[in-house]
Amino acid sequence: MAAISSLPFAALRGASEWRPSSAAAAVSGAVVLSARARRGSRSVVRCVATAGDVPPTVAETKLNFLKSYKRPIPSIYSTVLQELLVQQHLMRYKRTYQYDPVFALGFVTVYDQLMDGYPSNEDRDSIFKAYITALNEDPDQYRADAQKMEEWARSQNGSSLVDFSSRDGEIEAILKDISERAKGKGNFSYSRFFAVGLFRLLELANATEPTILDKGPRCLPQHTLEVGSSQGTSQGICG
Repeated sequence: MAAISSLPFAALRGASEWRPSSAAAAVSGAVVLSARARRGSRSVVRCVATAGDVPPTVAETKLNFLKSYKRPIPSIYSTVLQELLVQQHLMRYKRTYQYDPVFALGFVTVYDQLMDGYPSNEDRDSIFKAYITALNEDPDQYRADAQKMEEWARSQNGSSLVDFSSRDGEIEAILKDISERAKGKGNFSYSRFFAVGLFRLLELANATEPTILDKGPRCLPQHTLEVGSSQGTSQGICG
């Protein structure tokens, strides 16, 4: 998978405080629109923890990862993976969490950049599977959805991507569902993986110029429009 740009380890350690740049926030405004979602669409994956569920502890999630992948991991990767796993555990078991393909694309993008240069491609894939499985999710679903979103984005341009709500299609239905949930009509939890996924879509569509992003309507709930203090804030995680 093509990288957005370099992804320094030090930046990932501070990722819990990351907020998207103004460009990434504009992407959010462009993608999460006011169109009605197609409720019941088969393309929308629903994986929501109910109020009665008792989520595993962070320690249990970390233990599940170590049980699933028992080979030693070089410390330069292991330290960051463990910290990332803790952060994603907290996202995963938030009451408002719901898996979606944009989130998956964001995580896959971050993971592939983090593990770029790992000594073994086979081990890198095995670690990915162990990581996602430890969170009680499906690693194959993450990969398939990320690939599907990337393929769709490559066939778009700035205008067509921003105007997705006026069209029919599998990916358009996914984005419409996210739009509805982001406006408070369902479970939605804004996260850095979601923001990276949105920016990745715009990057693949060659639609990251400010003049294009400014065309996107600004109709998101206020909490999804938080931005970093500078462009460098997003570059800490995205490059």
